[in-house]
Amino acid sequence: MKKWKKVKITVVKKLVIEDLVEEYLDDERKKSGFGVCDAFELGQEFILETANKPENFCSWAWADIQRDVVAMMGGASFHWIQREGVSVACCTDGLRPVFFVIERV
Repeated sequence: MKKWKKVKITVVKKLVIEDLVEEYLDDERKKSGFGVCDAFELGQEFILETANKPENFCSWAWADIQRDVVAMMGGASFHWIQREGVSVACCTDGLRPVFFVIERV
């Protein structure tokens, strides 16, 4: 049975794509003060010892970054990232994406 390597997920950026919000978001949500994702805080960290979704982690974001988490836990590195054992990934919310750094620790 494979032993997973520990990884750390850090929230590094949260955006709102204003032009897309203006064009596509319904008026009711615009009035409610639609802004950056409130599921995460900048700098928030999650330490994982297994490839299971961390408690209180957004399920949609987890579905988007899980492959990178598993790759890092399995010992992978990506040649286009200058630091070995590091990946940058984001959720695919087209209006307010959240970016994560995933690193082997």
